[in-house]
Amino acid sequence: MHGKTIVITGATSGIGAAAAYSLARRGGRIVFIARDRQRGQTTLAKLRSIAPQSDHQVHYADLSRIEEMKRVATDIATREQRIDVLINNAGILANSRQVTLDGLEVTFAVNHLAYFIVTHLLRDRLAPNARIVNTASRAHARGNIVFDDLQSARRYAGFEVYSMTKLCNVLFTRELAKRLAGTNITVNCLSPGFVASRWGANSGGLMQHVLSVGKVFARSPDKGAETLVYLASADDVANVTGGYFHDCKLIEPSAQAKNAECAQRLWEVSAKLAGLSTQ
Repeated sequence: MHGKTIVITGATSGIGAAAAYSLARRGGRIVFIARDRQRGQTTLAKLRSIAPQSDHQVHYADLSRIEEMKRVATDIATREQRIDVLINNAGILANSRQVTLDGLEVTFAVNHLAYFIVTHLLRDRLAPNARIVNTASRAHARGNIVFDDLQSARRYAGFEVYSMTKLCNVLFTRELAKRLAGTNITVNCLSPGFVASRWGANSGGLMQHVLSVGKVFARSPDKGAETLVYLASADDVANVTGGYFHDCKLIEPSAQAKNAECAQRLWEVSAKLAGLSTQ
């Protein structure tokens, strides 16, 4: 990874931080997006201690807001002439329904729409053989997309909505791979497994308690980040695209995650919500 620039969201904790540190040790230059300034500065300091020769950078944004998604992606595109790896990893789980100022359900906004917008606005900066890596989840198999209630206004259950957004990640990956056909840019997604991290730490209610107990038996962030690092760096997946991986192995996603019509419709709806081109 020497000389390569890696842009990553959700890098201040959990598998995102573990992946950023691992890729920095391999010589990568890390450019990451954070929301919390204290955690951002702590992460930046550690990256600089790991690889002081690399000009690591942090950008701050609230990835639940469309305006912020666009601003931070534009800022990065202005500063970076070449991006070798883009890792969309930021994610949340909310026990109760929360609506952003854009009128979006917050889990959908952070877990899916931020992936879509950041990727769209950084595409022109991707190197000819760049890799895009999206963090999905095994929970996608439980997901169901109801297009006339995409913001879960009629029915809200925290883990159901989270699962739906993880299904969106897989569908987005497959549709983007189709649209990038003929280029050498690859895009893949992964399930990191159940990881002991800050994920769900602020979900609230019974869910937060259940998650905190369950994390006693969860895998470490370093273990959870292995597949993410593998997809970002391994030679044997340099030409693989549109795949879904777990434990560094290509596996089949759910039947709905392979629905091409659903993937195309999600793309078009996302572009409309974001006010971006459908291309």
